[in-house]
Amino acid sequence: MTIHSGDTLPDIDVQLVDGDIHPCRTGELFAGREVVMFGVPGAFTPTCSSQHLPGYVKHFDAFTRHGVTVACLAVNDGHVMKAWAASQQIPQGLLMIADGNAAFTRAMGLELDGSAFGMGLRARRFALHAENGVVRQLQIEAPGELRVSTAGAMLALLEA
Repeated sequence: MTIHSGDTLPDIDVQLVDGDIHPCRTGELFAGREVVMFGVPGAFTPTCSSQHLPGYVKHFDAFTRHGVTVACLAVNDGHVMKAWAASQQIPQGLLMIADGNAAFTRAMGLELDGSAFGMGLRARRFALHAENGVVRQLQIEAPGELRVSTAGAMLALLEA
């Protein structure tokens, strides 16, 4: 079942990439902070690399001015996420979350079967706004779209 507004984010082991790779519990990661987390089907994939992540990089300072931490989630291992972060020149403070086994993604009900494209289980394209680990807003993209989970769309929700 898909997570909804008002639900608490699951507390799952993931890898946090912030220049290095660290084991992390999502409950600790989201505790006591306001976060916009966006999920992508895969690091280095075309739309994710040319539009989705670059939009958050471009608008990173605007999120920071709102006191919001930005996090990117993908069902990839920490080494892939570290290389993708370096290739995208992400700013320090933009968190890269590697959900290599898709445990966090599945617990949120946001998994995507990309087997038809040779990708296996991945995250759906989404963005959510959470405060102290509680989902306030969740935007899930329709297949093939990049509209409601963009940095611009999430900033508009924060400013509304």
